[in-house]
Amino acid sequence: MCRKTILGLCAVSSVWLSPAQADHVELAETAINAEQQRDPTAPSIAEKKAEFSHIPGGATVVDAETYKSGRSSTLQDALGMATGVFIQPRFGAEEARLSIRGSGLQRTFHGRGLLLMQDGAPVNLADGSFDFQTIEPLATDHIEVLRGANAWRYGATTLGGGINFVSPTGKSAAPLDLRYEGGSFGYHRLFGAVAQDFGDADAYLSINDYAQDGFRDHSKQDNQRYFANIGGRINERLATRVYLTHVETDSELPGNLTKAQMRRDPEQASADALRGDQHRDFNLNRVGNITTLQLDGGHSLELASFYSEKALFHPIFQVLDINSEDYGMRLSHLWESDSGWRWRGGVEASQGRNWDSRYVNVSGRKGRKVNELHQTARNLNAFGELEVPLAERWALIGGAAWLHQERNVDDRFKCNAFVTAVCVPQDESFDGSYLGRLGRIGVRHDLAEGVQLFANFSQSYEPPTFSELTGGQITTQNDAQKANTWEAGLRWARDSLDVDLAVYRSEIRDELLALNDANGQPLGTVNADRTLHQGVELGGAWTLGQITLRGQYLFNDFRFDNDDVYGDNRLAGVPRHFLKGEALWQQDGWYAGPTVEWVPNHYNVDQAETLYAEGYAIWGLKGGYRPGEGVGFFVEGRNLSDKTYVATTGVIANANGQDSAQFMPGDGRALYVGLEWRQ
Repeated sequence: MCRKTILGLCAVSSVWLSPAQADHVELAETAINAEQQRDPTAPSIAEKKAEFSHIPGGATVVDAETYKSGRSSTLQDALGMATGVFIQPRFGAEEARLSIRGSGLQRTFHGRGLLLMQDGAPVNLADGSFDFQTIEPLATDHIEVLRGANAWRYGATTLGGGINFVSPTGKSAAPLDLRYEGGSFGYHRLFGAVAQDFGDADAYLSINDYAQDGFRDHSKQDNQRYFANIGGRINERLATRVYLTHVETDSELPGNLTKAQMRRDPEQASADALRGDQHRDFNLNRVGNITTLQLDGGHSLELASFYSEKALFHPIFQVLDINSEDYGMRLSHLWESDSGWRWRGGVEASQGRNWDSRYVNVSGRKGRKVNELHQTARNLNAFGELEVPLAERWALIGGAAWLHQERNVDDRFKCNAFVTAVCVPQDESFDGSYLGRLGRIGVRHDLAEGVQLFANFSQSYEPPTFSELTGGQITTQNDAQKANTWEAGLRWARDSLDVDLAVYRSEIRDELLALNDANGQPLGTVNADRTLHQGVELGGAWTLGQITLRGQYLFNDFRFDNDDVYGDNRLAGVPRHFLKGEALWQQDGWYAGPTVEWVPNHYNVDQAETLYAEGYAIWGLKGGYRPGEGVGFFVEGRNLSDKTYVATTGVIANANGQDSAQFMPGDGRALYVGLEWRQ
């Protein structure tokens, strides 16, 4: 007789069993299941992929392990093979042309047209602009890429959508991670991270120091990034996580070259860059928070908030000395029923202030003050999406968004130029409001296990950033950019094949197009009347035995639509075809194989289609050993044929067939090595 049970096992008290009796005692088998409660502030890759499978459009999750097999320095290293993402560094460092579906098409610095986030909270400043140096690719667990209106769940209403960099936590990261990268052009990177799981809470801390001389003259980089997060479950319903970021970044700018200069010596810097000792240096402090509350009936609330301050020193055609302060929050309500209905909606508010002082550039130092602008951006947005199951394997998704944004510029100097020491007055004060009402509808069909078809129609609305309003060589007061977008595609994730395919067409009004002068300096931004962006996004991976093929192909057909000046010309600055990929043999942590990047055709640098950048093909090799823990290494060669090629370009209205300083050469032949120890 059993008088007491402990964990399902019989415990006998006051009775001792003899060995003979013990031979006949049979204990019941007991299975003890202990499942760790998930942390809603830190979703896993598998959870995000399952969530994204409900989106009727382009949405991809990039596992950071796929790019940490080689040099992991820039956002191009991290996002270069992410479906639908076009990203090309302008000087082999962080700043780049980053575009999805032609968003922010002609900006190669201080980006726009996308919502960049870190752990769900915006990295963008309140006016919509963002800096590439804020993100540390090595301190990233995975990256969410939501193209177009598929990023509405984060309140993004831009043409390009949103990119969310999700950090490791004390539960998901290795307790200790030490990594060194080094190689060509004086490149060195030291990275260290520690993680600790305390049970209900956890913490993660990373420190990164990176420097390089650069392929070109006057292109040194010196960056330090410190990142930490701490959080977890407070109780069964409430969870919170706090994120801290500190960035110190100094970047020399080598400027743009003419085509003749690039062919003669791609390593040289432009005369303007040297004369003005052009730099982009800033310090950034940022704090973010994600808090979630689980309610009854499948309901939950999520609060994302952030505060950041930035100090920028930026000698270019003038010395820009800008101090920024930005803060905001987004409250989202999520609901999921047992019958398959899903809702996600919310409101967000943000505000940013810039103290923008301008000076004559005297060899990279401040000369006479020529301008002072106090800029304020205010945003109040509301958004929502509802998924309705129509029939078995079919679902309809409808959404709406409303946004009210303000841009205010107070010109405190009212003098942006001098002629023989006499002020030429120009008041750049501006006070504008932008109101958008948008809709979205889509349908999703689960054709088979792991196979989905989707189609949707959506609208986008983008007020200009301060860079598109004031402070350039030409002052402009632009309207918001608006677009209607149709999209259809396929997701396939079964067996050894993973495919992400989307075809889209965006009809745009008042597209914000940035232009340069003949020397490659920013001239200003204008609204085009009507433009058309359409194309194909194809990406994925295919495993054949021990060989994995991974990459993406983009078809970019971006053009004016019966423009009074440019007719149906192609928009300048982006190639029509772009392919990037790798083929890696992999076994037990070992890997090796070639990499390739191919632009098969030339593409125009001016809107009038009289000046072109040539197509190119570059290739490389990489290999190494990357275990789950212990010591690993990599060796990577890039552009091994030492091809002189145009990585990206500036944009000019009409070159009249003449050479112009718009070309930014890519890095020459390079070799990188890395050593990592994960405990």
